[in-house]
Amino acid sequence: MASKAAAALAINGGAPHREKFLVFGAPLIGEEEIREVEATLRSGWIGTGPRTQQFEKDFRKYIGVKHALGLNSCTAGLFLALNALGIGPGDEVITTPLTFAATANVIVHNGATPVFADVDRRTGNIDPAQIKKKITKNTKAILPVHLCGRPCDMDPIMDLAEKHGLFVIEDAAHAIEARYKDKKIGAIGHISAFSFYATKNLVTGEGGMVCTSNRKWDDAMRVMSLHGLSKSAWSRYSEKGFKFYDTQLPGFKYNMMDLQAAMGIHQLRRIEDNLKIRDAHWARYNAAFKGCEFLIRPPEQKHIRHARHLYTPLLDIDKLGATRDQFLAALQKENIGAGIHFIALHLHSYYKKRFGLKRGDFPNAEYISDRTFSIPFSARLTSADADDVTGAALKVIRGLASRSKASW
Repeated sequence: MASKAAAALAINGGAPHREKFLVFGAPLIGEEEIREVEATLRSGWIGTGPRTQQFEKDFRKYIGVKHALGLNSCTAGLFLALNALGIGPGDEVITTPLTFAATANVIVHNGATPVFADVDRRTGNIDPAQIKKKITKNTKAILPVHLCGRPCDMDPIMDLAEKHGLFVIEDAAHAIEARYKDKKIGAIGHISAFSFYATKNLVTGEGGMVCTSNRKWDDAMRVMSLHGLSKSAWSRYSEKGFKFYDTQLPGFKYNMMDLQAAMGIHQLRRIEDNLKIRDAHWARYNAAFKGCEFLIRPPEQKHIRHARHLYTPLLDIDKLGATRDQFLAALQKENIGAGIHFIALHLHSYYKKRFGLKRGDFPNAEYISDRTFSIPFSARLTSADADDVTGAALKVIRGLASRSKASW
């Protein structure tokens, strides 16, 4: 029986569970976005302009901050946040190793040193107790990442920041809809950054937003986001007439286009409705995987609202007798797309070589990194798609378990 179950897998020549490949992270684009993009093209103004201003206004209201700046990426927002806070050479920024490379890369780009603190093995988020151990006289900021849409434990993080005079920059790339207790994610730290990449809950293709309630930091980030100019292109060339500008600083080209904002305006208006769809998929996945002893489902927490960006179970590779990568290779052949969020940064070649890091330094991050996988999870998914995902995943697990003579 064991060999028959393993042979039935598509990777071994069996029929795929799903006929057509299901792409991981396909966004839901509505007719409203399409019409707004068309209107933008016909308007003759496709760069940073009135739609970007409208999107910024709507977004700061949704998050609950005084200022929001539309950008070409969340990465740009994180970089500008560090820059505006004066963080540079000789400074240290504490962050998590279990994140996308951009989180730590922007610290390096500003000339500062990323200092990793291990995560909570249950949630995957940075552990405040580990942050406390990493604080030195050179520490200037904490950069927590709300992984997969799950808010970090922000109260002790903010307490540490206040006690030691540190800034807190929230990497909220995954967490637009998230809440921590009665607080909106993005309005707790000093500055926060969001992503509108193609796989995110709010999509503009590429794009991001950086938020703060401090006018001085917002002004600094606005100037640096567009070549260090005193006036934006919209201010210079609008119907109000041409205005001369002054280059105040050697800035960057990080601005958002109206073509992107045209999508974002309508994506934001539907974001709470789309969250309900992802809530339903989350419950469907949880129910399907409930009886599988080889999977650890994402935990639930009462004091938060999860943004439901990624559904990331852990594979019990010890019990299954197969690696996560073997599982994903087999799942791909069943025509189900998947991802990994994330391979811990201290295991990547640059961070190993540059900062002398190695396996064993952050055991909780490594535990998750070796076992985590992400399955298709978006508002575009149908119930039938979700059933195909769980059916294929359980088929692969049965086949691998059968091959390794594990129990089912």
